[in-house]
Amino acid sequence: MKRANGLASLGGLVYSTEHGRTCPDCRQALADCRCKAAAKAAPAGDGIARVTRETGGRNGKTVTVVRGLPLDAAALAALGRTLKAACGSGGTAKDGVIEIQGDHRDTVVAKLEQAGWKVKRAGG
Repeated sequence: MKRANGLASLGGLVYSTEHGRTCPDCRQALADCRCKAAAKAAPAGDGIARVTRETGGRNGKTVTVVRGLPLDAAALAALGRTLKAACGSGGTAKDGVIEIQGDHRDTVVAKLEQAGWKVKRAGG
């Protein structure tokens, strides 16, 4: 087994006196990092909105969950506000998921189809 010598075995430069901290992936200063911008530009999702009803981990409270929309955080929050207003209840939009308090699957499916999304009811 060959042993790597020096700092090269650590995976690259992580600090520079010239630029400060650097990103280990793109090797740019953290202020100029391209990795996070690329991750935000390409949100996950296949374009099919999957609408489910969940109660797990919420002390028995029912929540309508929408997943699979390829939207950035601002557009997801705007769509979440629209759906919450249509259902007349609260909720949140974070991490690529919209949660609406209560069982509003029929209303959410209708609003998403009206907005032009391909929608599937997932779960029971």
